[in-house]
Amino acid sequence: MLAKLALRNVKRSARDYLVYFLTMTFVTALMFAFNTVIFSRDFQHRINSVALMSMLIIVATVFVVIIIAWLINYMVRFMLQKRSREFGTYLLLGMRKKMISHLYIRENMALGAGAFLCGMLLGLLLQQILLSILFSMIQEQYHLHLYLDVRCIVMTISCYAGCYFLALLRCSRKFRKMNIRDLMYAGQQNEEIRESREEVKKWLLPLSVFLLCAFGFRLFSGEEWNSGSILCFLIGLILVIYLFYMGLCSWIVCYVRKKGNAVYHGENLFLLRQFASKVKTMQFTMGTLTALFTIAFLGCAFAMMFSDYQNQILEGKFPFDVQMLSERQDEDFARELKVLHQNASVAEAYPYHIYQNGTNQVNVWLLTNLRTFGNEFRNGDGTPNQEKIRAASGGGSWYGIYDTYMGISDYNHLRKMLGYTPVSLKEGEYLFHMKERIYRNTGDFSQEISIRGKDRELQCAGFQTEPFSQDGHNGADYLIVIPDSETQAMEVFYTELAAQLEGEAPQDLGEKLEALEGLSENEMRDVGGHLYLEDNEMGSGTDSIVVYYAKYLVRDNLIPEVRYVLSSVIFPLFYIGLVFLCVALTVLSVQQLSDSAKYRFRYGVLQKIGLKNKEITGVVWKQLFMYFLCPALFAALISGIVIIYVSVLFVDTSGVHTSALQYFGTAFVLFFGIYAIYFTATYVGFLRNIDCT
Repeated sequence: MLAKLALRNVKRSARDYLVYFLTMTFVTALMFAFNTVIFSRDFQHRINSVALMSMLIIVATVFVVIIIAWLINYMVRFMLQKRSREFGTYLLLGMRKKMISHLYIRENMALGAGAFLCGMLLGLLLQQILLSILFSMIQEQYHLHLYLDVRCIVMTISCYAGCYFLALLRCSRKFRKMNIRDLMYAGQQNEEIRESREEVKKWLLPLSVFLLCAFGFRLFSGEEWNSGSILCFLIGLILVIYLFYMGLCSWIVCYVRKKGNAVYHGENLFLLRQFASKVKTMQFTMGTLTALFTIAFLGCAFAMMFSDYQNQILEGKFPFDVQMLSERQDEDFARELKVLHQNASVAEAYPYHIYQNGTNQVNVWLLTNLRTFGNEFRNGDGTPNQEKIRAASGGGSWYGIYDTYMGISDYNHLRKMLGYTPVSLKEGEYLFHMKERIYRNTGDFSQEISIRGKDRELQCAGFQTEPFSQDGHNGADYLIVIPDSETQAMEVFYTELAAQLEGEAPQDLGEKLEALEGLSENEMRDVGGHLYLEDNEMGSGTDSIVVYYAKYLVRDNLIPEVRYVLSSVIFPLFYIGLVFLCVALTVLSVQQLSDSAKYRFRYGVLQKIGLKNKEITGVVWKQLFMYFLCPALFAALISGIVIIYVSVLFVDTSGVHTSALQYFGTAFVLFFGIYAIYFTATYVGFLRNIDCT
């Protein structure tokens, strides 16, 4: 008897809460697919630093599990509340609380198990898609095959079952404390609006808007941020979200009380009362959903930023197949060339020098004019702060205290190796070769500096901005190209060698070159992924997204590794954003669909007073639109402020050719694409439930 009753209830719950069932299926599939990356042996064999992605996916999974636990707990309590009259009837018929509690737990376990099994099947498909994308990013071929690792399955089951266990345990405790009266009237708790001090609380709405504007102004004011100010900013945003809903509900109540002009226009009174009632009883939930929407926006936008960098900039950071540096002026790279010829087919290897003449005026100008540094190296009157400049010139962004120069013949030879058009310089001229990102920031600043040759001042012949390996090899951010005759009066700063290979470089070529120095990779790499040599004056430029700073650069080794590091950030961000978005939309959808029985009576009344089916469907659309759109638009406003601020900095510091508004716009379109699916499903289900189709 109980088994038949439980089976009937499971079928009914799966139908009534289909959106919840499908969301749990999708979340399970995502969780299984991403857990596969942690344990995939194929992936681990190809990437030495796979621990980075594993760690970030585990961190992302922790956040996902917390939100899934909240969703399951919310849905279990919500379904209990909606079925409380049914359970109260069971008690009146003589069933014991313990028996009813076990029945309800079994139903939820069966529903969860069904979603889990469907999710695992879908997860096998997502697993193949995810691994194919990852292998293509690291420039490896992936052959489709099912990957079932016991550890991956156990981890997925543990996360999923743990969330259900905690939710059902808490629900069981709550159920045992309820009596027949509580159960019979629990489903009616959301039907009334308890109004108290609404005239005072309505001012929380303009206060929250004012605080949001103040936070936006603080964000764009250009002031420096520290951990304390960031923490205060985040706490303030959370406070603004919850104050907004408290004030919004009270403002609507007061507006209806005062019989505002729009109250009695069309169906506005009905819609306002419905919306105020829902917001009033769901203030905390609506605030939480807005926070989830905001995180989803941010995760999607930030992931697209790193993806954009990977697609636009990464290839140009390593234009030569192999490049190496030596601080010795007479370096012949004999050992390195021997390793190259033993392990690869070398098409051309070209050694050359970088020069300095004891001046640093370009470094000083950049320190005091680049947006990256702001006013850090200026005095109050705008003049350079020489003390700070001297303190910062022992390495770091540029090469010690000296500007870097290259002869025109070496420069043109390197351009030819890269397939660029040669340039010409007359005697008495020079040109700048700098990163396009830097040039977009500075423009032509040649009139503000003076470059002197051995016996006269040189004139600027222009700027070149093609990719030229300027993260510490051919200068750092910039290089001054001069006639060969001018280099005779300068000192050799350091020696470089650039090589082009026939075909791809072996996977371990970079490691073999590094082994010549007697330094292991761990001794040369810091936790941020930068490579360095101690006690030198090498500079890496002002890039801040990816800085790969090494004595030896092997393009075919480095690009897959950096792609992997970027993917380690991109995929968890999309993972978190997508799960948070689906969870929030599920709560919105289930709330409305579950209340459809109550709304059936209300819309029946509207029918009896003369509204036609077409007019009623319009009212339903407006009601759902208000309910769905409020947290989504508020989240879009909050995240839009943050995304635009971060994207402006990102475009400025990375050099991508993307509008700062595009990241928010793309995230907005993707967000509302998924939003439209949930809204449409809710709208169709709502009309069917109130018998208005």
